[in-house]
Amino acid sequence: MAIIFHEMADNLIIKTENIKQGDPSYCWVNIELEDTRIGKVRIKRIYRKIIIKNINIFPEFERHGFATQVLNQFKETAREIIADKVRGTARGFWEKMGFSDMGNGNYRWVKYSVPQSHKISTCIASHHKI
Repeated sequence: MAIIFHEMADNLIIKTENIKQGDPSYCWVNIELEDTRIGKVRIKRIYRKIIIKNINIFPEFERHGFATQVLNQFKETAREIIADKVRGTARGFWEKMGFSDMGNGNYRWVKYSVPQSHKISTCIASHHKI
């Protein structure tokens, strides 16, 4: 059983238990602030892709940016994140977080990386005066 701890700002910790690379099942991830459980996320991780089924910050901890912090932490390690079957009332949150509507009820975020050939041509162009 692997236990992974991700420390975040304000002593926020995501505890992932029993998540194995490529495991096709969803796992619950507890979100804790110091020693207090403030929410949970149900995710599936397939290598560097994370699929989020549910994210739930308990009512007394809502509106403090904890869901945003959780997603930002996931963005640091993932290349792609899918929010699975987003409720209509939550669409604005996912869009604010940089996710795009896939047209099937899911929202998707992909880490942007500039192709190496573009980096080289941009570098060369920036050194030439026209």
